[in-house]
Amino acid sequence: MTRLYLIRHATPLHEGRLAGRRDIAADCSDAAAFAAIRTRIAHVPQVWTSPALRCRQTADALGLDAPDLHPELWEQDYGAWENLPFDQLPDLGQLAPPELARHRPEGGESFADMAARVLPRLAKARQDTVIVAHAGTVRAALSLVVGPAALSFTISPLSLTILRRAGTDWSVEAVNLTAP
Repeated sequence: MTRLYLIRHATPLHEGRLAGRRDIAADCSDAAAFAAIRTRIAHVPQVWTSPALRCRQTADALGLDAPDLHPELWEQDYGAWENLPFDQLPDLGQLAPPELARHRPEGGESFADMAARVLPRLAKARQDTVIVAHAGTVRAALSLVVGPAALSFTISPLSLTILRRAGTDWSVEAVNLTAP
C-alpha cells in the first residue's frame, strides 16, 4: 500500500490574481500551520515538489530536505487567464464537470491536459510520498478516484490531501485538511 500526501503550497503573494504558471513567492509566515502539517508527514520517506518558487518555499518551511523537483507537477497553464484578477475570470459554472475538464483557455491547457501530465508522475510513487504542489495538481490526483468531479473540491493553501493506492486501486483518505 502506498500513500500520497499532497500538500498545496502556502498562500501565494499574488494580490487577488490567478497565479497559474507565474513563478511567485508564498507567504510562509504561519509557523503554527506549518507545524501542524509537519506532524502529519514527518514519517514519510520521499518528497517530490513542483519546481515553482511557492512550492519550494513551502517545502523548505515544512523542513523537507532536498525534495525531488518534478516539472510535471506544475500548476495548470491558464494561458490568457494568467495574472487576471479573480473577478475578471470567465464564469464557467454552467459547464458539467466533464466539459469543464476539457475546457482549454486560449493559449493554455485544460484540466484534462494537466491531469495527463501529472498522473504518470503519481503512478511512479512506489513508497509513501509527500508532494508539495498546486491546487490543480491535487485535483488531478483526486481525479484518479472521482474523475472530473475532482474539479468541485476546494483545495486551500497549505492543506493536506491523502490518497491511498492498494494494487491499482486508489481511494481518498482525506481532502483539504488544514491547521486548526
